[in-house]
Order: sequence, then C-alpha cells, then structure tokens
Amino acid sequence: MTLFTAAAVAVAAIGASVAMYFVVQDQLMHQVELNLQAAAQNAARGGPGPGDGRRGFGPPSQLMTGRPDMYAQIITATGAIFRTDFETPNTGLVFQEVKDVASGKRGAFFATADAQDTRLAVWVVPIQGGGAIEVVQDLAPTGIDAALAQTRLLLIAFAAGAILLAAGLGALIGRAALAPVKRLTATVEEVTKTRDLSRRVAERGRDELSRLGTSFDAMLGQLETSLRSQRQLVADASHELRTPLTSLRTNLELLERGQPTDPVERQQLLGDLVTQMERLTTLVGDLIEVARDEETPMPFEQLQLDEVVHEVVDDVSFRYPKVRFNVTSAPSSINGVKVRVARAITNLLDNAAKYSPPGSTVDVSVANGEISVRDHGPGIAAEDAPRVFDRFWRSNDARHLPGSGLGLSIVKDVAESHGGSVTFERPIDGGGGARFRLRLRGA
Repeated sequence: MTLFTAAAVAVAAIGASVAMYFVVQDQLMHQVELNLQAAAQNAARGGPGPGDGRRGFGPPSQLMTGRPDMYAQIITATGAIFRTDFETPNTGLVFQEVKDVASGKRGAFFATADAQDTRLAVWVVPIQGGGAIEVVQDLAPTGIDAALAQTRLLLIAFAAGAILLAAGLGALIGRAALAPVKRLTATVEEVTKTRDLSRRVAERGRDELSRLGTSFDAMLGQLETSLRSQRQLVADASHELRTPLTSLRTNLELLERGQPTDPVERQQLLGDLVTQMERLTTLVGDLIEVARDEETPMPFEQLQLDEVVHEVVDDVSFRYPKVRFNVTSAPSSINGVKVRVARAITNLLDNAAKYSPPGSTVDVSVANGEISVRDHGPGIAAEDAPRVFDRFWRSNDARHLPGSGLGLSIVKDVAESHGGSVTFERPIDGGGGARFRLRLRGA
C-alpha cells in the first residue's frame, strides 16, 4: 500500500508539475509575443529614436522598435534584408519560414531561435505591399529563462516532497488499514499452533476487513461446535459399543469352554448372543447414518411422500409381525433425498413398534408434507421428553430393548436438512402412547 500510494502520487505530482510548467511557460512566452507584436507595429510606423543599445545579441545601432532589448529587420519579398538594426545584416535569422512570410506564402508567426549562444524570441509579420518585419528579443534580460529554470526547480522539489509525504502517509494508512489483517494472521497462527478453536479475532465494524474477521470468527465457532460434536459422538459411541462387545466376548468365552452344559441355558446364551449382535448391527448402521451428515449433501428430487411411507411400512411390517400398522394417506409431494427420508420414517415406525404391546396398532397418517406416527405403548415420561431427540440417550425403561439411542436424533437431522422439524406429543384421547410429527418442507 505504501509503494502503490507513493507511485500514484508520484504520477499525479509529476503530471501536475509538467502541466504547470508548460502553463507558466506558455503564459510568459505569450506575454513576450504580445510585446513583440507591439514593437512590430512601432517598427512599421517608423519607430522612435535610438536607445542605449544595451543588448547581448548584436552590436549597438539605431533601434526601429523603441525598445533597448529588441531589434528589427525588414525582409523583402525576395528574402533579402532591406533594413536592420545591425551594422551588418543578420542573415542567420532569415530562415525559410521568415522568407515564406515575406513572399506571402504564410502568415505571421512566433518562434524561438538561438544565436550567439543566446535564446531569442522572434515575431515575423508580413508588410502590406510585400515583405515582412522580423522583430527579435533577447530572452536573457527579460528573466524568462531564469524564471522558467526556477520554476522547474520548484516543481521538482514539489513533486519530490509530495512523493515522500505520500510514502509516509501511505505507510501510516497501510499500517492502520492492515491492522485487522495482522490480528487475523496472529489468530490463525495461534489456532494452528495450539489447535484452540475458542480463539476469536473479535473484529467490529462494517468495512471489508472487519467483515472478514467476523466471518472468520463465525467459521471458528462452527468448527469448534463441529469438533465438540464429533468428540462427543466418538465418546458416546465408544461407550455404547463397549457394552455389547463385552457381553459378546463373555458369552463367546463361555461357549469356548463348553459352558453352559445345560441345553436350556445354552439356548438362552445363544439367544443373548443374537440379541447383542442385532444391537451391535443397529448401532453401527446408525453411526454410519450420523456420519453421513458430514458428507457432501445428496441431490434433492421430487418425492411422493405417501408412496415412500407405504414402502417403508411394508418393510417394517415383516420385522414386527405382532404389531398392526394402520396407514391413512393423501397424495403429498416434496423435494427431498429419498434414502434419508425413508430412513427417518423407518426410525419413527421402528421406535413406535418396539414400544407397542403385541396386538396393538400403530397409526400412521400422511398429508401436506407431514407424517404422524402414533403408538399405544407406555409413552414417554415428562422428565424424559426434553432429551428424547438427543444422541445416544435412552430412558431407563428402554435399556433392556434393542437399539442404539440414535434413531430419533437421526430423524431430527433429516427433518432439519429438509427445512422441516420433528416434534413429540402426548395424545389427549386417553389411549396412551406417544405421537411424533415429522414435517418436511423440502428446502
């Protein structure tokens, strides 16, 4: 920022200085031109008497212009010098352009020329009837060259000072403007070194860098929440896996030693092995489903929710032959991921059937993107209702039943990823049990 600021000011200052120099030069030379025009008019009328002859470009002689710092020559149409202030004609100043004016090929003009190491201003104007008057002024006595030289020095000093000032101000502005970036960099380095995601940049403001800091803080917050959730998931999963694995190992060690010998006890042990295997299989499947939330989202598609519910009910009915599913559906269409929607419905039906007594009915209704599942089991205690959708949470009454404690939390994740929600209600018709409402908006 310092270099770019200094470079930008340098371009502007140099450009302004050059423009100012040419303006000053143009103004000074324009005044000289006006003076030469006036002198030419005097020379054309014959001019006043002689001056003191002080000039550095030629010998003293009678002046035609009435100005001691000027002299004039009359040029004929053929280009010859008819009359001059010099003792001898100064043919060096009769160049082709002057001859063109005298011959009528071009009009009056103003120019500068060098003679005897002196810079001269020349005004040439045609004379009526043919010929031209050439009026010359030495620029050194007028101070124009000195003034221009001083102007050049002043403008160079101005440009240099402006560039240095711009560099200093650019450094101060750059340091102040990039202070949030330095704080952001320090925070990133600290987080990288310590892996402490609780660090924050804490930027306040509406400018771009403050917004960057705020966005970075939000990102750190999301990462911290995600990491905490992953650590909790790993801790809970390891706890949940330890119980069935320990039971499986104990029972298998008994079978390896030939215990128990009683056929009935042995059959009970084998049944317990199958139950623990089913629990372990369910837990692994639910863990895979939870982990899938961290993957790239699946593409949404148009789904007939009532058809998906009927497919899931047909599948769940085979696993719970002692429970009857009563489905009431109306055509309902949503945008969603079929695999995930079907998994959420399966978990709701599985949860309802698991807690339903044999011969009871699970009522399922579908309409307007909402699925209602009601069972007639023991229901959920009031103190357990706030935690019913937590991961790995299971009530004391459900510890003996197969499950992982992830089913309803998966339903909640699916609902939120589809812009919907899932809620728990206690039926008020006196039939007991619990009702879950899954609303899918297809967002």
